[in-house]
Amino acid sequence: MGLSEDIEHVAMQERELVLPRLDAQTAWELGSRLRAMAAERGLPVVIDVRRFEQPLFYAALEGTTPDNVEWVRRKCNVVARFHRSSYAIGLRDKSKNETIYESQGLPMADYATHGGSFPLAVAGAGVVGCVTVSGLPQRKDHELVVEALCGLLGRDYAALRLAAE
Repeated sequence: MGLSEDIEHVAMQERELVLPRLDAQTAWELGSRLRAMAAERGLPVVIDVRRFEQPLFYAALEGTTPDNVEWVRRKCNVVARFHRSSYAIGLRDKSKNETIYESQGLPMADYATHGGSFPLAVAGAGVVGCVTVSGLPQRKDHELVVEALCGLLGRDYAALRLAAE
């Protein structure tokens, strides 16, 4: 799958993966699902689920470092700013051969357009938060989140996943 196909597919993921609500219980279920998936697979990731400015779930698995915490913060900032996944914004900038600083004037110390942070949209309300994973290569961070959201929402992950690189 090429860059333009990935851009279109990620946009479709964002349109399709909409929650009926985002409350503490939903955040716990999503975060717990991600943590169980990561632990079962031995993945060294940090997981963060939040309504913007309000953390609802956080976990750091064995093998993570304080640097992963910074990646989570920077990726989440992208979602909060654009209401798009950090991977979508990164793919957009890559297609234009730009950085977030060049395209938006935003400091890379505070914004990371690497995969792993996904907007949490609520039906009838729009994007109200994000779920973020850090610790894997960016496409795998993104896809882990998409897989967990599919499981939570009862969606077919095989139909929504990105094609293999």
